[in-house]
Amino acid sequence: MRAPFQQLPFDEVPERPRRAHGYFQTEAREIDVRSDALGPVRVHVRVHGRGPPLLLLHGFMTSSYSWRYVLPSLGASHTLFMPDLPGAGRSDKPRGPYTPRAMAEHLVALIDALGIRGSAAIGNSLGGYLLMHAALSDPGAMSCLVNLHSPGVATARMRALRVATRAVPAPWWQGAVGALVRRDPERWVHRNVHYFDETLKSREEHREYAAPLRDPRGLAAFLRMLVETLDAREMDELGRSLARAPFPIPLQLVYARRDPMVPPVVGRRLHALVPSAELVWLDQASHFAHVDATERFVSTATPFLARHGASRS
Repeated sequence: MRAPFQQLPFDEVPERPRRAHGYFQTEAREIDVRSDALGPVRVHVRVHGRGPPLLLLHGFMTSSYSWRYVLPSLGASHTLFMPDLPGAGRSDKPRGPYTPRAMAEHLVALIDALGIRGSAAIGNSLGGYLLMHAALSDPGAMSCLVNLHSPGVATARMRALRVATRAVPAPWWQGAVGALVRRDPERWVHRNVHYFDETLKSREEHREYAAPLRDPRGLAAFLRMLVETLDAREMDELGRSLARAPFPIPLQLVYARRDPMVPPVVGRRLHALVPSAELVWLDQASHFAHVDATERFVSTATPFLARHGASRS
């Protein structure tokens, strides 16, 4: 293994992942979901396993493909429902809005459309952040939540992003960032997805995550999520909500001790806001511990799900 987080040169990334997986053999469904904020959205959902339902929600700039390595372990005890978020993967790319509240409203509607209200959920990164919003807006939507290294507390970098994107006219910064992404979406993915063990990357993964960025609608959705979903002021409002009242469902916070994407201090700050939550630290793992520390992440999440994850549906 290379040094932690040391990226392979792009041209040396192998075509196929060095760890086999069964993602492309999972059942694919297309679900029509309607919410007031986003309107009708066709959602691509992968389904796998047997047992009580478990919702798995991916993060920013990835897709349901990111759950490929947990399929054997979590699928042995649960029926896994793995949607692509609006604007990501193979789901529709609506015009928006992409605010956390709009996305959370869509997720609650998706849970009901899938018929899994009251099931347990795991969210990685942006997925965990949005599921926290969903739980606050509708506590009955999920029985419990495992939040794997999500944002949720505004960092200095996120505040700087907000200032920059509002100081510069939107067409200018969107044009500049869009041009960088369009130049080579696969290289953009390679540079901006970070693993503790970078040898886990493949061109297959690059293509999966880059596909929406090649579509003008997907690129527009990516840019809107960057500034709307990850808005620092929205995170401040989440913090105020968490400070006002106890979090309504059991919550497990799982964070890696090192992460170039979301500083681990975010986990400590979220835990201070939700002291009832269970906080777990993982060594030799990344923001995507379900990819590069799969067994340790599953062994952490599974007992929590067993204690709290009985479906209410």
